[in-house]
Amino acid sequence: MTTKTITEKTNLHPRNPHRFGYDFNQLIASCPKLKAFVFTNEYGTETIDFSIPEAVKALNNSLLISEYEIQNWDIPKDYLCAPIPGRADYIHYVADLLASSNDGIIPEGETVQGLDIGIGSNCIYPIIGNSVYNWSFVGTDIDENAIQNCKKIIENNPQLIDAISLQLQVESRFIFKNIITPEDKFAFTICNPPFHSSAAEATKSSLRKVNNLEPSAKEKIIKPVLNFGGQNAELWCEGGELGFITQMIFESAKYPLQCLWFTTLVSKKENLSSLYKTLNKVSAVEVKTIDMAQGQKTSRIVAWTFLSEAQQKSWKF
Repeated sequence: MTTKTITEKTNLHPRNPHRFGYDFNQLIASCPKLKAFVFTNEYGTETIDFSIPEAVKALNNSLLISEYEIQNWDIPKDYLCAPIPGRADYIHYVADLLASSNDGIIPEGETVQGLDIGIGSNCIYPIIGNSVYNWSFVGTDIDENAIQNCKKIIENNPQLIDAISLQLQVESRFIFKNIITPEDKFAFTICNPPFHSSAAEATKSSLRKVNNLEPSAKEKIIKPVLNFGGQNAELWCEGGELGFITQMIFESAKYPLQCLWFTTLVSKKENLSSLYKTLNKVSAVEVKTIDMAQGQKTSRIVAWTFLSEAQQKSWKF
């Protein structure tokens, strides 16, 4: 009888349920179509090929069913299908951030409202935040099809209907304008910004990912962008990650009392110094950088607030 060794992924957040890898027997029981994509690699570990969107989608489906009680979830062809553990990490770190302003206690319940900038077609951040902490969300996107798919996911999972609302951003050059109203009070914003500054740069990056994942599978290099999925708005924008987040910071300064913590993922470490200068320029009161890692990929969350410590403590969740 062989004993399966489970290696703890210590780089994931301590509360992340995916720290101990995937129980594929359990996941296949939740989502039988996952079975076709599971294989044993050269190290004797069960896994999937993460360069195949259908495989990642089947894995996401099974995780959403088994961990987050989402029975009906799907995304359109060629839309971004990112693995869930990293998304869960972001939510758990945001929970810690809110606790830092709340005497160390993570605020839970529907009165804790988050704003997801660029919800995409997958609705993943609000699903996890609602399932784990019972938070409510407003999700925005510039892509009408993405919004419509999120609407379908919400309608097919009754527990989400009152928890997640959606809003199309009608002016793609803006981030918070048209979205945050004078009556809004958001405990936090989250964002996974487009990393690249052009379609060519996005293609080059995807090609590099394929080489890293499957160095011997040269035939997969022919269509690199399709391997990872993603619409133009999900992958690149003018100015790339730095331009997008810089715009976000300048806009956030117009809503200083309406959000406790503004946050975003920052993929490129070399962008940090410029972002810190911009945050200083808009007089952010406090700035935090939270390191994250998943597999070989390292990233970080940059968070900022315009509220003093006393104002943070008096925030009504």
